[in-house]
Amino acid sequence: MSKTENRNVHMIHADAQLGEVQIADEVVAIIAGLAATEVEGVASMAGNVTNELVAKLGMKKLSKGVKVLVSDQNVDVDLALNIDYGYSIMKVSEKVQDKVKAAIENMTGLHVSIVNIRIASVNMEKNK
Repeated sequence: MSKTENRNVHMIHADAQLGEVQIADEVVAIIAGLAATEVEGVASMAGNVTNELVAKLGMKKLSKGVKVLVSDQNVDVDLALNIDYGYSIMKVSEKVQDKVKAAIENMTGLHVSIVNIRIASVNMEKNK
């Protein structure tokens, strides 16, 4: 199996009889982003200006606001979040860190070394 151009791909399992399993950095980022948005109090993922423009044009990326660094069998994750008003930033951040770490480790078998969170904004809209 060849590596896809312009993507970092890492082997997570190899078996001489069955073959190998590879995972792209973007897949790890998508897992992290989806896990983070499942936490109550997270309004959305934050992205840079380019990502925000792309999302408004209808080409939303699931890994928006997520940066991952995969080396060997370790993953470092950086998340940029928009938090709903009224939630404890510390409690929500801790839940996000736990959920992202568990999701990546359970789905990929990789070890998550660190999950850094940056709060980009507070969502003042009430949707409830």
